[in-house]
Order: sequence, then C-alpha cells, then structure tokens
Amino acid sequence: MVQVCLNGARTAADSPAVPLSPAALARSAAEAVAAGATDLHVHPKTPCGRDTLAPDAVAATLEAIRERVDVPVGVTTGAWAEDGPTTRVDRVRRWTVLPDHASVNWHEPGAEELAAALLDRGVGVEAGIWSGTDGAARFAASPRAPRVLRVLAEVTDPDPATAVRSAHALLADLAAIPHGRPVLLHGEEASTWPVLALAVRLGHPTRIGLEDTLVLPDGRRASSNAELVTEALRRRGGAQRSS
Repeated sequence: MVQVCLNGARTAADSPAVPLSPAALARSAAEAVAAGATDLHVHPKTPCGRDTLAPDAVAATLEAIRERVDVPVGVTTGAWAEDGPTTRVDRVRRWTVLPDHASVNWHEPGAEELAAALLDRGVGVEAGIWSGTDGAARFAASPRAPRVLRVLAEVTDPDPATAVRSAHALLADLAAIPHGRPVLLHGEEASTWPVLALAVRLGHPTRIGLEDTLVLPDGRRASSNAELVTEALRRRGGAQRSS
C-alpha cells in the first residue's frame, strides 16, 4: 500500500502545489490515485487555510474527494487542529460525514478518549506513533491497540544520516507490542526518501505526499502529489525487481 498525504499542516506559503480547498484536494487526490496511490490522508482546512476538525469542513472535504476517487480517505485529528482534547472529541462526535479512518497521535493528550470516540462511530483508527516521543509506551498500555486499523510509524528524525537508524529503533519498539496490526512506516522532510526506501526493503506499507516532503529525491521541488507518488512507486518497483 502507498498512501498519499495530500497537504498536512502546510499552507500556500510552503508551496503553491499544496492543495487546501476541498476542490483542490479533490483534484490532487484524483491525480495521485491515477498515479497509483491506494489510500488518502488529508487535513481539512478552514477558509483561511488552518487545520480543523469542524464538521462542515470535514464534510465538504470528504464529499469533494469522494466525488473524484473510490479509495479509503482518512483525516488528521492532530492536537494542533483544535483547542484541547475535549474539543477534538466533541468535533468527532458531531461529524456528519465520516472518513474511512483517522489518525490519532498516541503521544498527544486525550488520545485514548479520541480513539474511543472514533471507534464508537465506526471510523478506523490509524495509531500515530512518533519517534522521539512516549507514544510507543502509551500505545503498549492501551486496551485499544488490537482494535486499530494500522500503526503509523512516523520517523521525526530530520537528519537523513540517522533517520534509518531511528526508524529501526521505532520498529523495534513496535515489534515488542502485541498489537497484531500492519505498520505503515514513513519519514518527513529530509528523512522522507531514506525512510521510504527502508519501508520498501522491509515490505512495509508506506506513504508519500506534500505533507511529508516538498522535494523529489534529487532535490527538485515536486510539482504535485502525483509526481511524488509516481517516484515512490518507481522506486518500489525497482527495489522489487532487484530483490
């Protein structure tokens, strides 16, 4: 599986290629799926471009994307998107259109309650476990660990020289937890491509998109999510042929 992360918390100031509105996200989703992406992760935005979990924004984003593609669509529930864990849970409970899945960062306050609210509504939970946090330890103690859809192993180490080592350490922590769920491994910024290469070698699902990186492996600015997906799949295909 290659998930495409369409925009993240980025804004137009980061790159004009970052899709923000529901219509732009739908176009970018369609292009990325045509390029080979099989799952979507998106950050719904307010009109001014800030991440939000507001029911109207989530509904508009999901409806626009689903008019263009027929693959699972997930959204963020990051703590930065709303003011406090109670507000996040309240937002989820008031969603009128449901995503197929939503990411929950286990190191953030209120993760357990948020995951419970999502599961109660029939929304799959992607357990976001970030390197450099206590997320893995918290997840290990969670009674909901076996119920998540998958684990997002997110390598936050920004140094490409050490990111693969950090990824191995994070995977080792997760292997010690009896969750039994697939692990999607990915990096961010300068660690994106080295960690993606590791995920391919190890046979893990992975993701790519303008949330994680704005550049191609050769340092050129990516023109779209579809271009990033195309490059990720090219590298996966090359690795599979050489194995």
